[in-house]
Amino acid sequence: MPTHTMRAIRLHKHGGPEVLRYDEVPIPEPRPGEVLVRVHAVGVNPPDWYLRDGLTNLPPETRPKFDLPVIPGTDVSGVVEAVAADVDGLSIGDEVFGLLRFPSFDGRAYAEYVAAPASDLARKPAGIDHVHAAGAPMAGLTAWQFLIELGHDHPSPFQAARHCPVALGPDTTVLVNGAAGGVGHFALQLAKWKGAHVIAVASGAHDSFLRELGVDRFIDYTRSRPEELVPGVDLVLDTVGGRDSSRFLRTLKRGGALFPVFFAEYDDTETAKLGVTVSGTQVRSNGAQLAELGRLLDSGAVRVAIDSTFPLADARAAHERAARGHIQGKIVLTVA
Repeated sequence: MPTHTMRAIRLHKHGGPEVLRYDEVPIPEPRPGEVLVRVHAVGVNPPDWYLRDGLTNLPPETRPKFDLPVIPGTDVSGVVEAVAADVDGLSIGDEVFGLLRFPSFDGRAYAEYVAAPASDLARKPAGIDHVHAAGAPMAGLTAWQFLIELGHDHPSPFQAARHCPVALGPDTTVLVNGAAGGVGHFALQLAKWKGAHVIAVASGAHDSFLRELGVDRFIDYTRSRPEELVPGVDLVLDTVGGRDSSRFLRTLKRGGALFPVFFAEYDDTETAKLGVTVSGTQVRSNGAQLAELGRLLDSGAVRVAIDSTFPLADARAAHERAARGHIQGKIVLTVA
């Protein structure tokens, strides 16, 4: 077993990237149903900076409770170091990856070791390294649960109705807004895997990157307005959200759907008049779905793009990179 302490990034107060501290803390003990993972890489995701900011962007009634100091992070890839007595199917030495305990903010992944629920983990695809595997869980599962299969019955805090993915195939056209980011680049690849015609919306810097991923059409939103160029779309997946999201309703055919990944405002009267559906969900940890995604990663049908990597000790620089925006793929922290 390792020594009894480890290095981890912790928040002792809320604020900008400068509040991320590199501390020495006890190594966690796996509880029933958990394994201890020696972390090799950690994915950086929007909830990490929401937590750092104090979750001020979430409606107060949906904010999870947590105490400071807290170790942020949910996405890990690493090696099983210890296994609780009641865990079957995982052994010491297994390479695993996972989205831990989401949607709670209790993943504690920005660390050299993490206690992880075995049900949140899948075997790391042999064909990719820990950095790429750590980039996959949250963004990949978000795309999967929005587009392929929800995989759970938990109500969303953002809508009353259960989210239902749209059947995708050669006769469906999907527009992905924010296509170069974490969720976007997985979503377009999953839609292509299902045979759909995919239109990607992003800034011009991402043109060749998105064409390499197989999109059928690229629209640079800095040069033209996609809603004026694209009629008759079956599904819009909007990873950007915000006030401008409703403009994409005009691209949809009657019976089409808009799936916002981040909350946005829509007028029920307008959607009813257009005959379209707006639906979203909240990603949840799911080791079984991650195993399915892992098979696609292993075969090369889906790949993880890495924007940049930073050592764990430089988590502040990783968050500063995220704040600059225009991310291509995923930002990942590496653990020696």
